[in-house]
Amino acid sequence: MSELLKIEGTVEKIMFRNAENGYVVLELYTEDAPVTVTGELGDVEEGEILTLTGKITEHPHYGEQFEAENCERKLPDTTENIRRYLASGVMKGIGKALANKIVDTFGTKTFDVMEHEPMRLMEVRGMTKAKCEEIAREAGHIFSLRSMIAYFEGYGVKSRYAMRVYRVLGDSARKKVEQNPYLLCGEEIGMSFQKADAFAHMLGIEDTAICRVSAGIQYILAHNQNTNGHTCLPLERLEKSTLEFLKINEKAFYDAYNAEIKEEHLIEYCKGERAFIYPENYYKAEKYIADKIALMREYPKAGETDFESLIEESSQEKNITYAEMQKMAIRSALSEGMLILTGGPGTGKTTTLNAIIDCFRKQNFSVMISAPTGRAAKRISDLTGYEAKTIHRLLECKMTPTGQATFSRNESNPLMCDVLIVDEMSMVDVMLFSNLLRALKTGCRMILVGDSDQLPSVGAGKLLAHLIQSGCMPVVTLTEIFRQAQQSCIVMNAHRIVNGYLPDITRKDSDFFFFHRTEYAQTMQLLLDLVCRRLPKAYHYSPTKDIQVIAPSRVGTVGVLELNKALQARLNPPTAGKAQVKSVEYTFREGDKVMQTRNNYDITWSKDDENGEGIFNGDIGEILAIHKKQDEIIIDFEGRIAVYTISMMEQLSLAYAITVHKSQGSEFEAVVMPLIGKYEKLSYRNLLYTAVTRAKKLLIIIGTPQKIQEMTENNRRINRYSCLLDMLRKSTGEIV
Repeated sequence: MSELLKIEGTVEKIMFRNAENGYVVLELYTEDAPVTVTGELGDVEEGEILTLTGKITEHPHYGEQFEAENCERKLPDTTENIRRYLASGVMKGIGKALANKIVDTFGTKTFDVMEHEPMRLMEVRGMTKAKCEEIAREAGHIFSLRSMIAYFEGYGVKSRYAMRVYRVLGDSARKKVEQNPYLLCGEEIGMSFQKADAFAHMLGIEDTAICRVSAGIQYILAHNQNTNGHTCLPLERLEKSTLEFLKINEKAFYDAYNAEIKEEHLIEYCKGERAFIYPENYYKAEKYIADKIALMREYPKAGETDFESLIEESSQEKNITYAEMQKMAIRSALSEGMLILTGGPGTGKTTTLNAIIDCFRKQNFSVMISAPTGRAAKRISDLTGYEAKTIHRLLECKMTPTGQATFSRNESNPLMCDVLIVDEMSMVDVMLFSNLLRALKTGCRMILVGDSDQLPSVGAGKLLAHLIQSGCMPVVTLTEIFRQAQQSCIVMNAHRIVNGYLPDITRKDSDFFFFHRTEYAQTMQLLLDLVCRRLPKAYHYSPTKDIQVIAPSRVGTVGVLELNKALQARLNPPTAGKAQVKSVEYTFREGDKVMQTRNNYDITWSKDDENGEGIFNGDIGEILAIHKKQDEIIIDFEGRIAVYTISMMEQLSLAYAITVHKSQGSEFEAVVMPLIGKYEKLSYRNLLYTAVTRAKKLLIIIGTPQKIQEMTENNRRINRYSCLLDMLRKSTGEIV
């Protein structure tokens, strides 16, 4: 990636400023030439002298820019630049005319007077005492910010954090941070706990200080949410982890713990005789889900609508005879206003959902459809024929500078629909679902569709499982495998696996094949031959568009990283004239199959005559062109053409092979899966079942019968600490 550079110059023009996050686009005059600069530079103004550290980037629309990571600021030192600076509006009450008078009076000593002897401004012709005091207050803010930036730079803290600190904490920021340096690792400022801890040690903060232990507790809870999916932790486990991580004693822990409980930064929830500890935001999310669903149960039920006639009309129009369980699901959706529709492959979930949508539309209800990922939304849109959006897009999500999601749709700005359908509910976490519920208007019906036997969400909680177990809303589980699906070994073996029976790996005449291999080299050789030669020859499959390699683990000899490199070497080797760029993990070439690994709401794309914004985590595309000189990479995401810069490539990975977790919500014509190696933590039934159900027409597993048996028999459900189930039962009065 680009090396860091340093430039210095005078701010000539401010072209864009976001007052909320301090992001600025400006024109900087250096000795060599004007430079367009971007970054979180706060309240810089025309005439200032900046020394910037950063890198050169190429914006798809605005050309070459300098992306600043750190900023040293100097006040203007010439009378002309001082005039421009004051006339820019940086200080409330000073316009162009007054700026000229002040500089005419004090010249290059203007800032010394304003900082140290502000009442001397009374010497300016026409200056009143009230006006002088107003300007003195404004000047105090400016010099306070500059002093704080210089203070933080002395400790190696980047200026962007100083800007955020000042924006959040105001003029007293330095004093507050010296008292509690761990304010820096709060969400609004976004420094890591480790960096804030290092800064605190430089300030001489003791290891047992309440502010340090409190921040450590919050860090441990956040780490367990992001890494292990826990929304809360048992008190005894939180205590043990904190003592080990911070190297402190029990007294220090409980002093901080009790202070956090008193301030309600931590919430203690008792389930039986055991205490579970939440950070405030996750407690509010789970409690809101429980309370909102209890409220939705009280909505008036449907009137005397003849649902049987609607169902029969839909059956005749579509020439489909619905099974009894499908009819039950349709009736529940229409009459109860809430439904969880679940079931494995081949059981008719899509047929049932289409009937539900059809019946609602016949009653002139407006229906919105959503899914947690872009690929899942596209899939349900293709299956139903109606537009589907990601949940984030539906809620009009915006990201803060520190990466926090905020949603424009909420209680005061609800979604304008009568029915909301959410597909792939197994992928939805509690935080996202609570925000979705906040956006539902009173009386809106909700249909949740998913497969509870798949992997749980990447985000914290076990939402779908707990909703089903709570009995808080009708649940219809489709179990009948329809005749057409019974012809598929993929479908039948998926059901065998989920019920704890070994799949039939002996057949050679269907869509489910097994190749016995025990060595890594043999497995890799066969996999490459299947993907690159045999399957394209036998089935006319495209190795990149139709075939997807799925692996349990990201690392290891046959993990995703190594598989991608091997597949790329065969399918898209380096050749003369083929441009490529390097990232930390991969070398990307023109023609490579790639996946977006995080949500990016700002990337613009075009498709035919349509333009839009947003490329999302899990979206798969192909690199069409790499223009190094223009710092431009053009990528085709299934018809949506997006332009990336080289620095944005860190958001991508090669996608010839992906993990089972990343495959969730997608289906592929053919799936090839290596199952060899230990990876005990990933050898369980749900993961194997999820992988098998990603294949539409062909599945090939390479490995050993022992590994398949181990995964099938290991019904270890991922243990995630959460009290949502208990909250749901209490809020809805359900006793199980």
